[in-house]
Amino acid sequence: MDNPDEDGASLQSNGTKSGRKGKLGKFGSLKKSIKWVADKSPLSVGTRKSTSDDAEGLPSTSSPSSTGPSSPASSSRNGGGFFQNQEDNLGHAASPKSKALTRSKTEPSMSKLGDSFLKKGSSIRRSLRFGIKKENDKRLEPLEDVLVERTEGKNEKEEDIPEEMDELYTLPDLPDPPLSVMEINKLIEMEVLEEAHLNLLALRLELQKEQEAGVEDCSTKVAQKQKDLSLLYGNLRSKIHEIVRDSSTRPARNKGLLVPVARIIQEEEKRAGEPGGLPDSWVEAWKDAVCDSVQVKVDSVDLEPREQNVSWLAVHLGKLGNAIVEDLENVKRELRWSYPRTFKVFSTYVKSYHRVVGQHLKKLEQQSTELKDLYALLDWILNKYKSERIMGSLSLQPDMNGESTDLQLESDFLKQLKDKYVCRVKEDVRISLERVIELENESVWSVSKELEMEDDVLCSPFPMDIWTKVKSSIVNSKQLDVNLEQEVTQTCLEELQNFPKRFEEEFRRHFSAIQPQPLWTEYLVAYINSFTALQKHMDGYHGSCPRQVEAFKGEVASLTARLMQSLEDQFKQDVKLYLRRMVTRKWLTNDDDFHQLLTRTERLSQHCHLLQPPHAQEFASRLHYHVVREYVGQLMKKSYSCKNRKHEKAAAKISKQTGALRDLFSSMNSSMEWLHPVGEDLSTIIGLKNKADIKHHLQPLLEHYPDFSKKHLVAVLFFRGDLGRREHQLILQRLTDLKKGGSGSSCDRSRVLFGDMPVTTNTNCLPGPPFSCLSRILPDR
Repeated sequence: MDNPDEDGASLQSNGTKSGRKGKLGKFGSLKKSIKWVADKSPLSVGTRKSTSDDAEGLPSTSSPSSTGPSSPASSSRNGGGFFQNQEDNLGHAASPKSKALTRSKTEPSMSKLGDSFLKKGSSIRRSLRFGIKKENDKRLEPLEDVLVERTEGKNEKEEDIPEEMDELYTLPDLPDPPLSVMEINKLIEMEVLEEAHLNLLALRLELQKEQEAGVEDCSTKVAQKQKDLSLLYGNLRSKIHEIVRDSSTRPARNKGLLVPVARIIQEEEKRAGEPGGLPDSWVEAWKDAVCDSVQVKVDSVDLEPREQNVSWLAVHLGKLGNAIVEDLENVKRELRWSYPRTFKVFSTYVKSYHRVVGQHLKKLEQQSTELKDLYALLDWILNKYKSERIMGSLSLQPDMNGESTDLQLESDFLKQLKDKYVCRVKEDVRISLERVIELENESVWSVSKELEMEDDVLCSPFPMDIWTKVKSSIVNSKQLDVNLEQEVTQTCLEELQNFPKRFEEEFRRHFSAIQPQPLWTEYLVAYINSFTALQKHMDGYHGSCPRQVEAFKGEVASLTARLMQSLEDQFKQDVKLYLRRMVTRKWLTNDDDFHQLLTRTERLSQHCHLLQPPHAQEFASRLHYHVVREYVGQLMKKSYSCKNRKHEKAAAKISKQTGALRDLFSSMNSSMEWLHPVGEDLSTIIGLKNKADIKHHLQPLLEHYPDFSKKHLVAVLFFRGDLGRREHQLILQRLTDLKKGGSGSSCDRSRVLFGDMPVTTNTNCLPGPPFSCLSRILPDR
C-alpha cells in the first residue's frame, strides 16, 4: 500500500499554492485529521497510486480539495465548458498515466476512507461549521477526540442537547487551483456540498481575476466560465432545494447536510451581485424549498373518495391537523438547530403551512357540496386550525409565541365559502320542509290516521322536527361565526315563510275529500295548534331578525285564520238546517232540531278544548255569536205568528233554549257574555200577558242592544201576534221616544247583534192604510 504521508507531502510540495507554508490553520488541521483517519481505517488497505491526492482531494463534507499541477481539472477549466469537455475529462480519468484527481479515481477513495468518514459526517460538520468563530477564539478539538467523544456518548445513550448554530463563521481557504467542472458537479451530486461550494467560490475568483486581467482570449474564457458557473450553481441550488425539501420527511439522512446548506446560503447572500453567482436570493430559494417540503407533507395526507366514506372531508382534515403538528414538532425538535437563528426556521415553516394549507383548502372547497362537508371545512378554518389541536398545540410552545395562527387565504375565499354554506343551509331547510309534508301525507293523510294528544293538546309532531332542524342550523353557524349565525337565521326564517301556504295546499289536495267528517275537524284543530307552536318557537329570534319573524308570524296568522274559517264553515254547514227550523210551528211542539243543534255544538266544544290559547276562546266566541244571531234571526223572518195565547209557550221555550246555549258557550269559555241577555229580553216582550206592559220593557232591550230598531220590533210583535192597531202604535212610539231620549244611543261596534240582521218586510201585521200612515210618522231606527 502506498504511504499516504509521503503522497501527501509530495502533493503539498509539488501542487499546493494556497499560501499555507507556515503553520496550519483550521482547515489544515482537518486535512491532518482526515489523513489520520485514513491511516487508521481498515478500509485504507489496498494499492493506490496517489493516496495523498485522494486524501486531500476527498470530497469531504467539511474540507476543500486541491489538485496538483498536472490535474486534468486545469485542462477542464482552461478548455471548454462542462458539457463541452465531458468527453475530455472522462478520457483523462480513464488514462492509466494520469495522476490527476478525477472522478474515476476519487470514487474508490470515497468508498474506503469516505465511508468511514461520512458515517460521522453529521458530527464533524456540527463541530466544524465552516470554521466557526468562538467568542474566546478557541481552536477546534482534534478530530480523533471528537470521534471518541461522540462514540462514548452514543455508548452511554446520552441524549444530545441541541445547541443553537452560531451566526458567525470563518470560511476555509479556497482551493488553488479548484477542481474541474465535472468534479465539482460530481461532488454536488454526491452531496459533498462544502467542498463543491469552496471550489465554486475558487472558480468565481478565477473568473473575476480573468475579467480584471483583460487578456486577449479572456472574453472566450470568461464566457465559458460564466456558463460553467451558471450550470454548477443551478445544480447546487437544485441539490440544496432537494435536501431542504426532504429534510422534514427524512431527517436522519438530511440533518447533517443542513449545516453546510445554511453556510452556503449565508455566504452566497454576502456575495450577492458579484460576477459568477445567481441573481436570485438564496434565502428566498430556501424558503421556496421549505414551502415545497410543506407541500409534500400536505399532499401526503390521505384523502379518501367521498363515494367510499361519507365523512371523507372531516377525516382528512383531522389527519391533516395531526400531520401539521407532527411536522412542526420535528422542526422545533431537530431541524431548526441546523440553522443560524437569523433563518427563523420555525417561523418559516409556520408561514409556509399558512400558505400551502390555504391553497389546499381551496381545492377541498371545490369538492365540497354537502352541508356537513362545508361545515367541517369552515369549522376547521375558523376554529380548529387556531386551536390547541393544531397551531395552538402545547407541544409547539413557546415557539408559537408571536406567530400568527391565521391561514393565508385569498381575500374573497372565506366570504365565498360562507355564502356557499348559507345557500346550502337554505337548500337543506327547503328539502327538510318538503320532506315534512311528504311524511305527513305518508303517515297521516293517506291512512287517515288519528293524531295523538300531547300535553292535553291535539297536534302533529312536525313543528318540533322543523324547530330542531332550524335551531341546529343556527346553533352550528354560531359555533362558526357570529355574523354567519345572523345570516343563517335570516335564511331559515325566510325559507319558513313559504311553508304554511305550501303545507295547506298539500293538505287540502290530499285530504279535503273527507270533510266534513270528524277526522277533518281533528286535523284542522291539530294544524292550528301545530303552526301556533311553531310560531312560538320562531318568536325567540325576534330580537336578531325582527323583520323575518314578523313576516313568518303573518303567514302563520293567515293560515290559522283560514283553518279556523274552514272549521267555522264546517260547523255552520253542519247546524244550518237545525237553525233554520228554530221559531217555527214545528219548533213550538218538537225539540228534535234543537237537540241536534245542541249535540253538534257540544261535539265541537270538545274540539275547542283541544285548541291552544288564544284560538280556543276566539273560536268559541265566533261560534257563540253565530248561533245566537241565527237563532234570533229566525224571529225576523216573520214566518210564524203565535195565535191563541201560544206566545207564552213560545216565550218560555226561547228562554229555556237560549239559556242552554248560554251555559254551553260559557263552558267553552266564550268571551261573548254580552249575548246572554238577548233571550230573556225578547222572551219577556213576547210572553207578557198584558199587551200594554210591552212598552215598559223596551228600555232593558235597548240598553243591552242599542242597534235594535223599529223594523226588528215590528218583527218581534208580529211573532207575538194578537196585537191591536192602537197597542202596536203606542209600542212603536215608545221605542222612538226611548231612542230620542238617549237610551241605546252609544252603540259599541264590537257588540252589534241586530244592526246587520236582515228583516223580512213583505208581510204586514196591520191593515195597510193605517200602518202605512204610521210608518211615515215613525222613523225606522
